[in-house]
Amino acid sequence: MRTRFESIGAYTPSTIRSTEDVIASLSVPRALDLERITGIKNRRVHNTDPDDYESSFELALRAIDDCLAHSDYAVTDIDVIISVSITRFRGPEYFCYAPSFALMLRNAIGATNALHFDLSNACAGMITGVMLLDRMIKAGVVRNGLVVSGEMITPGAETAAREINQPYDPQFAVLTVGDAAVAVVVDDRGDDNDEIHYIELMTTSAGAEHCIGMPSNKTSGIAMYTDNRALASEARFLQGISRMDDFMKETGRTWESEKYDYWVHHQFSGPAIEYISALTERHFDTPMPQTLNVYEDFGNTASTSHFLVLHEHLAGQRIPKGSKVLLVPEASGVVSGHLAATISRLEA
Repeated sequence: MRTRFESIGAYTPSTIRSTEDVIASLSVPRALDLERITGIKNRRVHNTDPDDYESSFELALRAIDDCLAHSDYAVTDIDVIISVSITRFRGPEYFCYAPSFALMLRNAIGATNALHFDLSNACAGMITGVMLLDRMIKAGVVRNGLVVSGEMITPGAETAAREINQPYDPQFAVLTVGDAAVAVVVDDRGDDNDEIHYIELMTTSAGAEHCIGMPSNKTSGIAMYTDNRALASEARFLQGISRMDDFMKETGRTWESEKYDYWVHHQFSGPAIEYISALTERHFDTPMPQTLNVYEDFGNTASTSHFLVLHEHLAGQRIPKGSKVLLVPEASGVVSGHLAATISRLEA
């Protein structure tokens, strides 16, 4: 059985906040050129108007609406809904653990026959959700499903702006985040023009403490504590690269034989993405495919980042039909891996 991406949707808030504004908001002034260091110029921030509050839930709903508008499936045709948001805010006050976000989203859109569950795998959440749905379809459990994430993650940057008070602070990384939502439908109608070829993820749990989201240990609000030096090291990146090399050898593939047209990395830092590309090129001793990015305008949108990149480049008609795309996660856990797919049907 062959699976494919049947449709894709996204939503980003209309409010734009620059990196310059974020740095200016720090309670302790800093001469920090974060835009130069990361390549991130702007990010989107959820609407806080009480009449149109954009929490994780509302963001996810809008991405689902966009996705289903491009799908041949009616809401009642969806077999399973998988929600993978890191942030699970509903309205301005509630962070929801139960009932599940997937159940609430299912009820909100009227997909009353759909199975539903949440999963959490940090910024690899969407790729993990697609992997599980791919396996469910191939096992005959469902014929199709929807994977969705709504990330209202900028409140972590607001916490950091209040609390950062030292030259090297573990909350600096969260200053790069932006709010966004994405959704994809995957089904069992894959063919030569549309197919998810393979998905593999690897967790090296020894690095789990390098990036942690949790309630602030100083003030109210959510916070993210990151050891950037440990996460952005050559040894760390080579773990994922070496595992991909092993996968190719185990399955009789080579980098050249795969003929990737584009690849998409987690949108956490432009220079870091360039560094990973250089390490991968050195390891495989072959040129890398064209890199697709949106971090300059949207920042690090957590679990939504890879599919936001796809959506924006599809919307700009910059991905020709029949392109083979490789998605490479970099997530807390530490999670690395790869998802390869040929896409022709997707439109945004």
